[in-house]
Amino acid sequence: MPATRLCIRLFVTLAILAFTLTTSTPAPAQAVNVLYSSTGPNPQAAVTFNAAGDLFWTANTLVNELTPQTGGGFSYSIPFASDNDSDPEGTVVFDSAGNLYGVAGPFKGNDGYVFELSPVAGGGWTEQTIYTFSATGKRGSSPYVGLTIDSSGNLYGTTAYGGAYGGPQSGGTVFELSPPQAGGPWVQKVLHNFGNGLDGQLPWSSLILDSAGNLYGTTQIGGEYTYGTVYELTHQPGGTWKETILHTFSLDADGQAPYNNLALDAAGNLYGATIRGGYEGLGTVFELSPQANGTWSEKILHGFSGRDGSSPYSGVTLDSAGNIYGTTFSGGAVHDAGIIFELVPKGNGNYSEKVLHGFTGTDGDGANPLAGVVFGPDGNLYGTTEAGGTNGEGTVYEIAP
Repeated sequence: MPATRLCIRLFVTLAILAFTLTTSTPAPAQAVNVLYSSTGPNPQAAVTFNAAGDLFWTANTLVNELTPQTGGGFSYSIPFASDNDSDPEGTVVFDSAGNLYGVAGPFKGNDGYVFELSPVAGGGWTEQTIYTFSATGKRGSSPYVGLTIDSSGNLYGTTAYGGAYGGPQSGGTVFELSPPQAGGPWVQKVLHNFGNGLDGQLPWSSLILDSAGNLYGTTQIGGEYTYGTVYELTHQPGGTWKETILHTFSLDADGQAPYNNLALDAAGNLYGATIRGGYEGLGTVFELSPQANGTWSEKILHGFSGRDGSSPYSGVTLDSAGNIYGTTFSGGAVHDAGIIFELVPKGNGNYSEKVLHGFTGTDGDGANPLAGVVFGPDGNLYGTTEAGGTNGEGTVYEIAP
């Protein structure tokens, strides 16, 4: 498990209040369609589609690809296999030219790097390293989550450690990589250093961009109560960036340790999940809404109880109707191998949870999804599991919402 467990303190009064916000609704079991059973290593990141409908994900030393075939099914290939003991991590992204970008963890005395895969006419890919993080960690170290790309081709990401406030194990950074100009190198800029005072630390989430170019993310720990934060970075005159803490997680019913990326709706509300906290201490789904006075208001939309899921390490995904989709690493009514869930708006700001699928870990469908689900070109949801499947090494699956 990639997160350190903290003691859970339950506050009964807040627990009862949180319980009234959502209800869990039994739903007919839906089978997942397993597209690929990994032979190792285990998938941990969400999938990404390119413009042609090919599906990509990272797993340890590999970037993997599934290509749809005429008549149905997929063919499997490996666009990139690391030969230097580094581990491609997180979700990959594509630019408008079809180039793929991702990050790899520390290797051989360095603290990780950013790579680019460019498609070759007639098939295949060429790989190049476009930025390497220094072992000193002053400009960040250990990039473990996927990148975000803007319309100009700039890449944004986080490092779990490093930065200005100490050595390689300090609070982490948000960075930007700008494309080469006139044949020069990619240029890296640290937009924010975590770990100063009551700031967040350990930003183990990808970033999201709004239409104004503001960045949003989460930190696992730090903040006033040490249980993690949600932050915003806004671009300032002169090229600097300003961090604003939108929410600091506090009591157990409030949620603890947001682990993955946020989602943004058309009204500017943010949605995410915490791996602990809530009325049973097993994680929450929350909403942050901007207020007229410039503050943000938090509401717990659902607290997991175990039978309906536990420990949502993934981020969440929204559809146009306002339904919220995600996964939990464990929990479930029968097998404790994780679930795929949907939160459906009931009106008055409340939601009803539907368990779309409970993973078995024994029937070939996978177990323990660390990554969330994303919509594919066909409108179905796609994701990965870290374990289970035919070979016990995880799966790539789809399910109709």
